[in-house]
Amino acid sequence: MEILDILKLVLGLALFLYGMDVMGDSLKKSAGSSLKSTLGKMTSNPISGFLLGLIVTCVIQSSSATTVMVVGFVNSGTMTLLQAVGVIMGANVGTAITAWLTALAGVGQDGAEVVDALKWLKPDAWMPVLALIGICLIMFVKRGRKKDIGVILLGFAVLMTGMDVMSDAVSGLEGVDKILLMFDNNPLLGVLAGLILTAIVQSSSASVGILQSLTTTGVITYGMAIPIVMGQNIGTCVTALLSSIGANKNGRRAALVHLYFNIIGVVIWLSLFYLFDWIIGFPFVSRITNMWDIAIIHTVFKILSVLAISPFYKLLEKLACITIPDSKEDAEESVNLLDERLMETPAVAVARATEVTAVMADISCRALYSSLTLFDSFDPKVAEEVRTLEDKADMYEDALGSYLVKVSQNGLDARDSKQVTKLLHMIGDFERISDHAVNILESAEEMKEKKLEFSKEAQRELGILRAAVKDILELTERAFKENNVELAAEIEPLEQVVDDLRDQIKRNHILRLQKSECTIEHGFVLADLLNNFERVSDHCSNVGGCVIEISSYDALDMHKYLASVRHGSEAYDEQYKEYSKKYSI
Repeated sequence: MEILDILKLVLGLALFLYGMDVMGDSLKKSAGSSLKSTLGKMTSNPISGFLLGLIVTCVIQSSSATTVMVVGFVNSGTMTLLQAVGVIMGANVGTAITAWLTALAGVGQDGAEVVDALKWLKPDAWMPVLALIGICLIMFVKRGRKKDIGVILLGFAVLMTGMDVMSDAVSGLEGVDKILLMFDNNPLLGVLAGLILTAIVQSSSASVGILQSLTTTGVITYGMAIPIVMGQNIGTCVTALLSSIGANKNGRRAALVHLYFNIIGVVIWLSLFYLFDWIIGFPFVSRITNMWDIAIIHTVFKILSVLAISPFYKLLEKLACITIPDSKEDAEESVNLLDERLMETPAVAVARATEVTAVMADISCRALYSSLTLFDSFDPKVAEEVRTLEDKADMYEDALGSYLVKVSQNGLDARDSKQVTKLLHMIGDFERISDHAVNILESAEEMKEKKLEFSKEAQRELGILRAAVKDILELTERAFKENNVELAAEIEPLEQVVDDLRDQIKRNHILRLQKSECTIEHGFVLADLLNNFERVSDHCSNVGGCVIEISSYDALDMHKYLASVRHGSEAYDEQYKEYSKKYSI
């Protein structure tokens, strides 16, 4: 073996892995919204799960990436372990498409002798065109899907160039045939070699590509290739197993389902293959393979494994649960709502963060609704619930803030970047709403401790204000969860009505003070309540304005937005009049 050929082989492998990594990342990024909608339709139907796993893996060109996402979904509680089984099976079949793409490097090597036109099918003929288009899109398009497509094309060109370099290097290496002949009579050694190679490069697609390049030596037979390919399918499970470290039990079980599926498939089909070869003798075992043969072996093995194991998919779940059994403490195990494994596909991570923000919004609103009931009848249990919900809201804000900042560093498309901006602004407003819920609770506690009671007129006025605050809160939560611009537009006029009610109640309180119907002590508590109600409506206004600005104008200028709706907007004036009439004191 010459040192220059070895260095050339290393160069080819580096180009191949880099091209695959760049192409895969760009595919995931450009398919962001599609992945969100596709992965959001997970059901308990194993067939639909299989198809989803197949489609997503074909799109992102990596079963490891899909399986890591599945581990993240199961760990975060958005997918059950049983749902994950079907998706993992589909991912295993979907990754075979890469082997067919890399096999293009061998097109025309034999066929050109028969049909000269086949030479135009070789990558050498059209890869420069793809590379040129790709680099032009990268250099002259600032951002967006076209730029991502350019990176995909250039990444594919680099990948195929790496394949060619590896093939040329391998053909020049002496002694490779002697090493490869070791696997001819020892299939277990072949399985182990495929497993170790794939575990090292962290990609079955890459290791299959390496095997395809080795076929140019002319010594790789079916008898050598079959066990190596099967070992490669076991080795690809290492990535998912590593990603499951630190996950909850169901997350680790999902990684084990991937491992067991491939191990069982290898045991079944490798045993049957050599059993029938011993009985009847397959004539093709000693036949020399090419790149297309490796792709066929890879695909046939995966399809046969699915056919053999899919009828017993529930047993895979049980086997994983037996391996990692439940304990009594698991009933109280909290779900990791935001899993960093999902950042492998930023669009999915953003979608998950949006779902968790909706949970946070619900928690904050529930805290405020509960605090409003304490003026009708003070209940210590409700008071404790408000404080618990406020603590949860704080926890959610911290977790979401850190998660969204990390996601934003992973390279987002324009749509997901806007969504992250929106969420980062909104989580602060939702957290402050829960803080005001505690402030309102403390005012109720003060009245109970001091045995204070508002006059009937003050109670009536506060009842109207509380109804308006509850209304604006419900409107805000719906507008955010539905991303409904029309609902968000109704928030600002109602916020102005809340401000008017606050001012009017203050004036009425001063009149009651003059008539000795209220005391200064009542006034302190009332002032605190009015300020908190008004602040809650302000935060609702922020959320509504954010929904409108980001969704409609791709910007976030709240001052400009508020100025525009409050001056010269007929819709605003009409809704303001309706709310003023509805909540008239």
